[in-house]
Amino acid sequence: MNSLETVMPDLTYLFINENATVHYQKEVAELVETAILNQEGHLTHTGALAADTGYFTGRAPKDRFIVYDDLTKDEIWWGPVNQPISADSAGTLLEQVGAYLGERELYVRDGLAVSDPDHCVSIRAITETAFQNIFVNNLFIRPGTADVNARPDWSILAAPGFRCPNPEQYGLRQSNFVIIDFTRQVILIAGTAYTGEIKKGMFSVLNFILPLRKRILPMHCSANTDTSGSTALFFGLSGTGKTTLSADHDRLLVGDDEHGWDAGGIFNFEGGCYAKCVGLDRTREPEIFDAIRFGALLENTVFYPGSRTPDYENTTKTENTRVAYPIEHIAGSVRSGRAPAPKNIFFLTADAFGVIPPISLLSTTQAMYHFISGYTAKVAGTEVDVKIPQAVFSACFGEAFLPLHPAHYAELLRGRLTGTDIRVWLVNTGWIAGPYGVGRRIKLDYTRAMVRAALAGSLHDAAFRTHPVFKLQYPTACPGVPDAIMDPVSLWANDTAYYAQANRLAALFVENFKKFETAVSADVRAAGPYIP
Repeated sequence: MNSLETVMPDLTYLFINENATVHYQKEVAELVETAILNQEGHLTHTGALAADTGYFTGRAPKDRFIVYDDLTKDEIWWGPVNQPISADSAGTLLEQVGAYLGERELYVRDGLAVSDPDHCVSIRAITETAFQNIFVNNLFIRPGTADVNARPDWSILAAPGFRCPNPEQYGLRQSNFVIIDFTRQVILIAGTAYTGEIKKGMFSVLNFILPLRKRILPMHCSANTDTSGSTALFFGLSGTGKTTLSADHDRLLVGDDEHGWDAGGIFNFEGGCYAKCVGLDRTREPEIFDAIRFGALLENTVFYPGSRTPDYENTTKTENTRVAYPIEHIAGSVRSGRAPAPKNIFFLTADAFGVIPPISLLSTTQAMYHFISGYTAKVAGTEVDVKIPQAVFSACFGEAFLPLHPAHYAELLRGRLTGTDIRVWLVNTGWIAGPYGVGRRIKLDYTRAMVRAALAGSLHDAAFRTHPVFKLQYPTACPGVPDAIMDPVSLWANDTAYYAQANRLAALFVENFKKFETAVSADVRAAGPYIP
C-alpha cells in the first residue's frame, strides 16, 4: 500500500499493480504544484495552469475503436466513425496498459457523469499526469464524497506515454489509440495526452447506454435558461457561434456542450466547460475570459514573450487551444446542471454559400432532417486546398461521437417534440448577400436580436415566407433587425445567381442524406430541399 495514503482504491481489475504509487482524489492545489514540479506546465498571470499536450493537440478519430462483441455487434453504427476491434485485442492492450501504468506514479480521481441523480454514471479515471487529473476534476461532476472501495460503473485509463510497439497485430492504425469497451466498461486511451479524448470518450459511452437503456436523448449542444424556466438549446459545429450565443449575461448557463433530455427536462452530462481559446478576449466573451483563473487548465496556448500572459491570437502550436474549468467559474451558471424541457431549440449553421435564411422555423420532420444533416460550411483559408466554400455535414451535430445510427437519435427527438409547443429554429450565422468572398457575414448583433426575439416569443406572430428550394418558413421582420436582412434572396444582386447557388447547396444536402434514407421514415425524407 502506498505510504502517502491510508486507503487506496483497488486497481487490480485494470491489471495495475497493487503496489503502484497512487495519488487518490488529490486537491487541485496539490495537483497544480505537482504538475509544475514535474514540468508539465506553468502558471499564468491569473493563476491558471498552462500545459502542453504534446504531439496530439486534438482528437485522433481514425485511431478510435469500439470493441466488437455480442453486446455491440448488432447495435453499433459500424463504419469510419465506429471502427471495430476484437475483444481479445482490446483485452490484451488493457493488460499492457495496466502493466505500464502500474510502474508509474498515478493520479486517480472518482467522479460522476450526468447531473440527474436518476441517471448518473460513476467514473474512475487513472491518469499518468497531474494535469490530466485536473482536467478530470474540472470536466466531470465532483461528488461531495468518494467511496474508495466502490467499483465504478466506468473506468478510464489515460496513458499518454504508452506506445503500442506492434499496432498492426491488434488491428490498429498506429501506436496511439482510444478503445471503448462496453462489456468491460473501460475506456482505454494511450499514446496521446490530449485531454479531449477523455471527455469525448465518455460522451460516446453515454450516447450508447442512455438511449438504449433509458430512452434518453443525448445531445451535443449548449443550454441556458432564465429564472422563469424558459430553457433553450443551441446545436452547432465549430465556428457557428454555439458558445457565443449561449453565453448570454441575461440568462443562466446550464452547460456548454453535452446534455440529456428525458420526460423530466434536460440535464448537463458534465461539471465543467472545455472552451476554445483562439481569439478569446474579454469584450466578446467575458464569461469565458474571466473563468480562466486558478483551477482552470489551459492547453497548448502561447505566452506573450517575457510574460505569463497567454496570447490567445497565437496559434503557433494549434488553432485548437482550449481551457477546461469547473462550471462554477461561470457567474450565474446553474449549479444543479438541470433545467425544464426547452421551449426553443436553435440549430446553428455558418452557411458560406450565402443562401440559408438568417432564421427559419422548422416543422418536426424538418427538425429531424436538419438534425440528421448537421450542416455548416468551411470557407477558403480555413484548411489547405479549401479555395471555395465547402459544405460540412456532421450527423446530429456530433457524428464523431455517435455509436448508434443517427436515425435513432432523430426519432428520440421526434418523441420529445411531438405534442408540444417547442419551437425549433434554423439560424444562419454565416454569409448573406452572396457567398463567402462576395457577400458578408451577418452581424452578431442581428443574430443575437433574432435569438432573443425567438426566446421572447415576438417572432411567433410575424409574417412568414416559404423558401422555394429549402421549404423553410422564415419571418419577414424581427425587432432590432432591418427587414432587408431577413430575406435571403433580396440581398443578392441577382436572383438567378441566388437560386443557382441555392440549388447547388440543396444538391449537396440531398447527396449527403442518401446514406440515411433507408433508416428514416418517408416524412423525414420528404422534409429535405426541393430541387426543380
